Amino acid sequence: MGRVPPRLLLVEDDDHIRLPLRWALEDEGYDVAEAASGEDACAQVAAGPPDLMLVDLMLGAMDGFQVIREVRRSHDLPIVVVSARADTHDIVAALEAGADDYVTKPFQVKEVTARLRALRRRAGAGDRPTELVLDPDPAAPLVLRPERGTVHRGEELLPLTLTEFRLLCELAASAGRVLSRQVLLERVWEHGFFGDERLVDVHVRRLRTKVERDPGAPTLVVTVRGLGYRLDPQ
Repeated sequence: MGRVPPRLLLVEDDDHIRLPLRWALEDEGYDVAEAASGEDACAQVAAGPPDLMLVDLMLGAMDGFQVIREVRRSHDLPIVVVSARADTHDIVAALEAGADDYVTKPFQVKEVTARLRALRRRAGAGDRPTELVLDPDPAAPLVLRPERGTVHRGEELLPLTLTEFRLLCELAASAGRVLSRQVLLERVWEHGFFGDERLVDVHVRRLRTKVERDPGAPTLVVTVRGLGYRLDPQ
């Protein structure tokens, strides 16, 4: 029996873009479902989540930002944004909403599929069989279990996305050492200089809201001005 192809939900309201992109993705081995609206996309995810999503931002009544936020309420599947909106505000807003990566239009299909493959590799990659106590707070210790793909604050399972989890693992593996944004791009996003350092900054901010005792005054994931980020176990 052959390998089951990964299921991808393509969310794009422009037929002239959606159909050729679907055919190209199917040629790359994806089982592609289409959604021409944000409402349809959310309904399909609710009925059965795909393995990953490709989402345009400009969709009409329910835009891509809303779709991403809605999906993130209950799923941590990889999400890549494709959009003609290349303004920094829009890019950061998409990442803040929960996107893992973005590609601006016009784009080459091979660039999109390279991003998707990187996300799939991260989703299936094995991690170090260890348990790391990042914050030994007696009331609610912060515990990272890479082999299980979980982070707990006391009894609470923290809802990290795949990218946030991988980012925390990379920082924890180099605890006490500064990792530059470029190094984190290469290790977490796997497309090196093709990436944008804003990806790192936004995901660090999102990670802090979930793992820090006080996200406004972080003591675990700290910024080293001009160099990058460092994880300081408490």
